Amino acid sequence: MSKQTIQQVKQRFSIIGVSSELERAIDTALQVAPTDLSVLITGESGVGKENFPKIIHLYSRRKHGPYFAVNCGSIPEGTIDSELFGHEKGSFTGATASRKGYFESSDNGTLFLDEVAELPLSTQARLLRVLETGEFIKVGSSKVEKSNVRVVAATNMNMIQAVEKGKFREDLYYRLNSVPIRIPPLRDRKEDILLLFRKFAGDCAEQYMMPPITLTEEAKEMLKSYRWPGNIRQLKNITEQISVIEQERIITPELMKRYLPEQEVGMLPVLASHIHESEGKTFANEREILYQVLFDMKKDLNDLKQVVKDILTDGVDKRTAVKAEALMEESLSDHKSFRLPVAYNEKFLKTPFPTHEEKEKEDVQEAAEYVEEIMSLQEMEREMIIKALERHDGKRKQAAIDLNISERTLYRKIKEYKLENL
Repeated sequence: MSKQTIQQVKQRFSIIGVSSELERAIDTALQVAPTDLSVLITGESGVGKENFPKIIHLYSRRKHGPYFAVNCGSIPEGTIDSELFGHEKGSFTGATASRKGYFESSDNGTLFLDEVAELPLSTQARLLRVLETGEFIKVGSSKVEKSNVRVVAATNMNMIQAVEKGKFREDLYYRLNSVPIRIPPLRDRKEDILLLFRKFAGDCAEQYMMPPITLTEEAKEMLKSYRWPGNIRQLKNITEQISVIEQERIITPELMKRYLPEQEVGMLPVLASHIHESEGKTFANEREILYQVLFDMKKDLNDLKQVVKDILTDGVDKRTAVKAEALMEESLSDHKSFRLPVAYNEKFLKTPFPTHEEKEKEDVQEAAEYVEEIMSLQEMEREMIIKALERHDGKRKQAAIDLNISERTLYRKIKEYKLENL
């Protein structure tokens, strides 16, 4: 598509940005719109994925047909089949009348399935059948229905990992992924950050009839270098907060620091050697990865200690033992959280290995310390959930979006941490 067409799309859908990746995503959406191919839109939470199904629908031959957007993560597992495919009267408790599902209602139109990775496996099988044959069966019925629907799906999860772990059907993934569109995160669109900031600041100033805020050069650089785990949504929230709270209209780095949290959702510590495992996961999964990494590191350390012990027991000379210990330290250098003291080698050689009773006592102490560490991470998670709920006045849907997790996960965490009264 021409630059002029892409610019018209940006204006029509209020998309701000000049980055090449963003324009490539818009161009792909325009190219695939006239076809009936399924589209899978991927990208982190808050990058603006919801605009692209609308672009595809309004530039397709189905633009005069119905358009429905369904958030699969917000529908309870027990009712998701009824919502998507409909049900017959009396098919379950509370089904007092027959009901059309989204696939029937969006016939000859477009159906946008947001957070598609949250679908239960049983529903995924039914969705695959609709995509391949256009046929579905209502809950409580035996009659085969037909629907001519164009499906556009979106997710913020790493779908390859979800398939590998058995959480998402491989055949459905490839069926949905006929045309992939990736929306880049804000940290990869540094040239767009200041444009978006000016837009949000201007909108807020106009809405509340106040002078717009501006940034010093240092504050601009700080804004561009921040990681933005919440992407455009987080930038908009911070811009509005500064506009409303600060009396000073020229924002310096000192003022900006108050609004850029050092620890934010999606920024919990994960060791560098395992960062690739956590891509596309929620902070709860990052915590689990961190625990596993620490356990693996402790096991490696114990194995290497045993190697050195065997060397010393066999009567190897001191120089060889020191060399072996140095190799052990080198082997652990990849694990950044371990640093051996300078005089460790000499001390290690002079210190006898612990007795069985001493070793048991040491293991108990290490276990207690580890439990304390786990509890501190759980407390951090609990505090993040409390702050998100407070920021959104207890509105769980908005809090879930802010935390980059599904509503279903948030409800489970609220129950786990006994936060039902918030």
